[in-house]
Amino acid sequence: MVIVVMGVAGSGKTTVGEKLADALGAAFLDADALHPAENIDKMARGIPLDDEDRAPWLERVHARVRAAFAEKTTIVVACSALKQRYRDQIAGGIPITWVYLRGSRALVQDRLAHRQGHFMPATLLDSQFRDLEEPHDAIDVDISLSPDAIVQRILAELPARSPSPLT
Repeated sequence: MVIVVMGVAGSGKTTVGEKLADALGAAFLDADALHPAENIDKMARGIPLDDEDRAPWLERVHARVRAAFAEKTTIVVACSALKQRYRDQIAGGIPITWVYLRGSRALVQDRLAHRQGHFMPATLLDSQFRDLEEPHDAIDVDISLSPDAIVQRILAELPARSPSPLT
């Protein structure tokens, strides 16, 4: 099973993804770790990425998803996946269960203002919300809940939402 936890910066993708992977006994991948150094530098300077910047990163994420699927390994991926075409590229025909961490702009802004040790500055939040195309096929969870409550909600919805394996 491949699960992608998506949302804007500061929505809790990594925290929730790690907890979900732990609860499932699954591998965890933070897609931020696959960004080329140029992308991280650009974002750290407060410059939003464009589709050209994201293309090699999305291909790396897809490659990891494809490998996990081929190995029949359950993996939870934390990835912004803001646009539908990015989600399509990540999936590339592989069945994915999408989890959308939905939050108010004010809550996410507050989280980013207090986050330390991450390359993504709060100044890029506008570009994140501008690029966001909310998914219609995802487990949709309100981020005002605690991370543990979010994980419990995801676990409760997984059986009904998990895509059937390809045959």
